[in-house]
Amino acid sequence: MSALAHTGGGGGHPAATGPDQAKRGSWLPYLLLLPGLLWLAIFFVAPLVQLFTVSLQSKLKGYPGYYYRDLNFHNYWSALTEFAPHFGRSLLFAGLATFFAFCLAYPLAYAMAFKAGKWRGVMMICIIAPFFTSFMLRTIAWRQILADEGPVASTLNFLHVLPGGRITETWMAVVAGLTYNFLPFMVLPIYASLERADPRVIEAGGDLYANGFTTFRTVTLPMSMPGVIAGTLLTFIPAAGDYVNAELLGSDRSTKMVGNVIESQFFKVPGGFPIAAALSFTLMALILAMVFVYIRRFGTEELL
Repeated sequence: MSALAHTGGGGGHPAATGPDQAKRGSWLPYLLLLPGLLWLAIFFVAPLVQLFTVSLQSKLKGYPGYYYRDLNFHNYWSALTEFAPHFGRSLLFAGLATFFAFCLAYPLAYAMAFKAGKWRGVMMICIIAPFFTSFMLRTIAWRQILADEGPVASTLNFLHVLPGGRITETWMAVVAGLTYNFLPFMVLPIYASLERADPRVIEAGGDLYANGFTTFRTVTLPMSMPGVIAGTLLTFIPAAGDYVNAELLGSDRSTKMVGNVIESQFFKVPGGFPIAAALSFTLMALILAMVFVYIRRFGTEELL
């Protein structure tokens, strides 16, 4: 009877145990990853490769809007030399927006994590409420707020502290729009890091150091660095490639970012596809290089 029980009743096969079961289980994580990997390969890697081939195409002479496959790396040189100011402007605006978003987000995230109490849920809803409307609609609303007749410009003009007498169609409006639109991406990661922090460690730091700033610099900020790094990346990267804020809040020339040039080359300039693709890859390479240096310099063990 005991022998029959072990073989599953005479005619059955023995159950997989030991090494066989471990070998079968080792494939399970890869099977679970397969749908995501296929999705990335089809909808990210393949379009990226196609875009790279477009960036090397050459215009077909005598046939505007037509191209032929080539290895024309001169498109990248043209993208860098002709549109260098737009690259610099994009990185500058994204950096300013990231800095201002951090200055606004950290106190807010700290208050949510340690001071909000029963109001934490309300504050969280206020943070994510902008996501309930479209990105375009939020930017249009921001344009109305910063308009010459709006409350902000009118107040600053009344106080005689607004250079030029207006905010819209200036770099200030573009940076303000970027800061507003991407602020939640800064708040939420920092809040998540602070919410996991042990308040007793911060209290102990307050007992050890003479003032609150020293406690913040040596205890609170290092504990929240994973959230700070994630928040700055989630803010800077999309802000550098954004074109909606510069299009709706900026002027025609002095505030245009590289995203505006890419959009124009793709949809408005005949034969502009190769340059637009080269601009896209150049921007991606610049951002990847900056992100790599940033994470190597400031990243924590949770990110590396």
